[in-house]
Amino acid sequence: MTVNLTDSAPPAVDSARRAAILDHLRAADRPLSITEIAEATGVHANTARFHLDRLVDEGLVSRSAEPRDTPGRPRILYAATATDPGPRSYALLAEMLTGLVASIEKSTDGARKTGRQWGQHLVERPAPSEQISTDEAVRRVNAVLDAIGFRPEMRKLDGETEFLLRHCPFREVALRHTDIVCALHRGLIEGAVGELHAPLEVMDLRPFVTPTLCTARLRRTDQRRRSSGTPADRRRRSSGTPKRSPKQPTETRPR
Repeated sequence: MTVNLTDSAPPAVDSARRAAILDHLRAADRPLSITEIAEATGVHANTARFHLDRLVDEGLVSRSAEPRDTPGRPRILYAATATDPGPRSYALLAEMLTGLVASIEKSTDGARKTGRQWGQHLVERPAPSEQISTDEAVRRVNAVLDAIGFRPEMRKLDGETEFLLRHCPFREVALRHTDIVCALHRGLIEGAVGELHAPLEVMDLRPFVTPTLCTARLRRTDQRRRSSGTPADRRRRSSGTPKRSPKQPTETRPR
């Protein structure tokens, strides 16, 4: 199976004027003011300011106030943050690191533990004095999965919640290292659930039920406790019949 050595290229600057401003800043040997940038690129100062604001938002340009010792408002100066963003190889890095983890003994246990730690970190924790409902806990777990990119859909039935995960953000690596990646994923859900202190537990995570679908299930632990006991106990609870106390032996006295 072919491994892509680089990720998709960063998005291109979506304006010829903006690209010209960025090129000019990259070629400059010092931060420049809006007036200097506008004159060098042949645009109005307001136009230059508009494009510079966008470049700052995209992380391609930094903005700072000019240091000065005299009274008055300092000029705002702009500088390019990098000469060339270049390609990225995070997919290759993930492949290499996952291969390293897979070579370690009991690697799935370690992956699951790491996933739990990240689940605890990513979930929206309740306040120390807050007791959230089971439905709210499920919503917060769903929010974590959605933020990561799993595009979850929820189905509820008889105290269970099933997440249909139709997009795996780790797919390329997961196909080659299913045990490691899915142990991380299950641990992540377990960590999020545990951090919420709600009566929930992770039943299972089923990877690649279809080529484009994984599923994860949660269940309420309080319902599980209510459903425990012998079959006779469960029948009595469902019918409302109280449990009879065992008969005590009748004491016979000698005449």
